[in-house]
Amino acid sequence: MKKIKVGVIGAGAAGYFSAIHAAMRNAEVTILEKTSKPLSKVKISGGGRCNVTHAAFELSKLVKNYPRGEKFLKKVFKYFAVNDTISWFESRNVPLKVEDDGRMFPISDNSQSIIDALQKEALQRNVKILLNFNVEKVEKEEGKFSVATKDKRIDFDRLIVCSGGNPKAQGFSFISALGHSIVPPIPSLFTFNTPQEPIRKLMGISVPEAYVRLEGTKLAYKGPLLITHWGLSGPAVLKLSAFGAKWLNEQHYKANAHIRWHSDWTEESIIQNLLNFKNQHPKKKIRSNPLLGLPARLWEHLTESSEIPEESIWQNIAKKHLNKLVQNLFCYIVSVEGKTTFKEEFVTAGGVDLNEVDPDTMQSKLVKGLFFAGEVLNIDGITGGFNFQAAWSTGYVAGVNSNYKF
Repeated sequence: MKKIKVGVIGAGAAGYFSAIHAAMRNAEVTILEKTSKPLSKVKISGGGRCNVTHAAFELSKLVKNYPRGEKFLKKVFKYFAVNDTISWFESRNVPLKVEDDGRMFPISDNSQSIIDALQKEALQRNVKILLNFNVEKVEKEEGKFSVATKDKRIDFDRLIVCSGGNPKAQGFSFISALGHSIVPPIPSLFTFNTPQEPIRKLMGISVPEAYVRLEGTKLAYKGPLLITHWGLSGPAVLKLSAFGAKWLNEQHYKANAHIRWHSDWTEESIIQNLLNFKNQHPKKKIRSNPLLGLPARLWEHLTESSEIPEESIWQNIAKKHLNKLVQNLFCYIVSVEGKTTFKEEFVTAGGVDLNEVDPDTMQSKLVKGLFFAGEVLNIDGITGGFNFQAAWSTGYVAGVNSNYKF
């Protein structure tokens, strides 16, 4: 019996996973990759350790980590979720571990372990890979997909598009030519630039549980916050950038961020803590005695910003200075002007409109035999392994269903 020929565009996480699962169902599979380096994003992710997934085992909690695609993924994850990812890699001698924040990495702490497992499996399943194959045109003729580059053309019975996110709409042109709508891509997962703010002199300082809110919105997130030489980073900011991607894009990345240096603080609790210390240590210098568990340099900056004189002691603090200090601790305002891509791991919001894809099969609702998986879809997760989990899950569902007879 003749095998169904399946083409997979893109040799990333979703591409490899969909190719493997199509081949496991007896399809003849070829991956087409535009670069010379397959799985390059897997290689660099997590600082070279590969944040494979996240220990979010309840679907209702897992889907909350996707600013775009939550309802769609709720259906996809019924077929392949976090436990399945763990089992898949562990059954191929790549055990995973959970870190304190829920992120999961290979025990080896080396992304090459993940790459080796995927490439070995693909090889065993006779998956072919063509490198430097830059797809320029896709046409469907007489039930076949004709995929063309400048000087080559290959025909397939089924096509799975896993070409990833793209910062420009023209990166999706061969998909829109097939009749699909593309949600315009915008950046997600980025750090905040604060070029005018003196806080940048504190680069390297971090706090474990800040609360960051965008002024004029309900957009807020809590988590670790890192001050860098260009501005603000860390999970709190990255998560906020993902959920606020559309709004921030509309504001041309100019906004005010309000920082509470610990998410559990209230104005009342801050005042009480400061007054207690004042009563117990009235003659201690304010600037040189950090309170509330804050790093010394950050405390010094906040007291300086509150215009407290350098030699001032607690018993002499003016009411206006105390009020300003409380304000800076509870709601420190930073002017954001611009963004910076988080490391080398660019993530975009936007891509193939989810209304045109069946989440139970990942097949196009418009073109029979055409499937999608990974970041080419209008799906993106916050930092922490969620984008890879979406890639494994959508890749699995696309691969499994691509070999079914219509």
